[in-house]
Amino acid sequence: MVAVHTKPPRAVSRPSPAPAHPRHRTPGRWRRWLLAAAFLAPALAVLTVWIVYPTARTVLRSLFGRDPHEFVGLDNYHTLFTTDTLTTAIRNNALWVAVVPLTVTAIGTVLAVLTERIRWSAAFRTAIFMPMAVSMFAAGVIWHVMAEKDPQRGTLNAVVGAVHDAVSPTGVLANGRPSTPALTGDAGSGIALRDPVRPGQAAPLGLTGIPARDVPPGSVRAAIPPAAADQVTGTVFRDFSPGGGRPGVVEPGEAGIPGATVELRDAGGRVVATTRTAADGGFRFTGLAPGDYRLAIGPDTFAAPFAGVDWLGPKLITPTIMIAYVWMWAGFAMVLIAAGLSAIPREVLDAARVDGASEWQVFRRVTVPLLAPVLTVVLVTMVVNVLKVFDIVMAVASESTQDDANVIALAMWRTSFSGDGDYGLGSAISVVLFLLVLPALAFNIRRFRREGRR
Repeated sequence: MVAVHTKPPRAVSRPSPAPAHPRHRTPGRWRRWLLAAAFLAPALAVLTVWIVYPTARTVLRSLFGRDPHEFVGLDNYHTLFTTDTLTTAIRNNALWVAVVPLTVTAIGTVLAVLTERIRWSAAFRTAIFMPMAVSMFAAGVIWHVMAEKDPQRGTLNAVVGAVHDAVSPTGVLANGRPSTPALTGDAGSGIALRDPVRPGQAAPLGLTGIPARDVPPGSVRAAIPPAAADQVTGTVFRDFSPGGGRPGVVEPGEAGIPGATVELRDAGGRVVATTRTAADGGFRFTGLAPGDYRLAIGPDTFAAPFAGVDWLGPKLITPTIMIAYVWMWAGFAMVLIAAGLSAIPREVLDAARVDGASEWQVFRRVTVPLLAPVLTVVLVTMVVNVLKVFDIVMAVASESTQDDANVIALAMWRTSFSGDGDYGLGSAISVVLFLLVLPALAFNIRRFRREGRR
């Protein structure tokens, strides 16, 4: 028999179980919380002092009247939507939101596209962006001076006046009236000779009511030119002789009116010829057929000089401020949109052109859709800005027209601090303004989060 020796099993050592740990490390967790709180505390303190507390206090104050101890509930909000001045502010703000953001975005887009195609684009963009370097209040003061009604002071009216004078020149006389019953009419419709004239006759057309300082420069002593058989002549003169004289008769010392418009009319009153008087007031119509004619000093002679457009008046004050605001912000929109344009792959635009698309089609169907995120940023930013617009309105609009140019922020300031001292109603206005801005802010936050998930 063979003895079989079995080897005793070797003891396998097993690792001892790890000591049970607590589910949470309390000291470490509190340490992390304290560290986060230490970093957040300054920001939270600033937000509480400058944002949370003022907001809560403003909402609470809006429920009280002019007297801070008089609780009025929602009466301030009722007043806000029933007072003419405040409803004008709300209506103007709605107009601002409807017009300005779209205008700024459109102009910025056009400028951004154009500056990509010109030389010295950096200089051009700098010039367009330059108004952003000026404070809004300072820009408002500049535009207030530019929009002055007097063309001698206001730049806008000086430009408009130059165009006006080119199309409709100013008359040589500010005013005038007939010196004798032989003439009829007035400066507005023209001054005509009552009796008809025939070829070969001369007619003096005397005017009075003209101060010596208003006689046109270059005037000399009045004289009637002789008339040939097929001519009608005459003179337009200032019918005033020192020491007296005979009305309707050209006498020594009486000045001719140069540059006056004289019309020759047929028996039916239709103008058949016009001419202008010489330095001595004389005029001449030649080549006339026999018959009766009538002479008249045309109303152009008395055309008033351009008095200026009332840009700062009640009707135009809001559009004027909008133009100034667009001038300020167009550069901002241009820079942002130009940055978006530079990120568009040129291969996409070239492919569209190769496929036969025109430049307008490339812009409308390719460029604008690719720029949609940037355009949205500009548009929403401008909506928020125009809802809060204040300083440029206050600077451009004089006190007499602030009621017509009123916006919500200006109404809040005027109600609270500019004499009224009604902090309750002013707080209600600010709460409404805050609620109007919230949707735009919420839209921006959602868009940022959506883009962050991509």
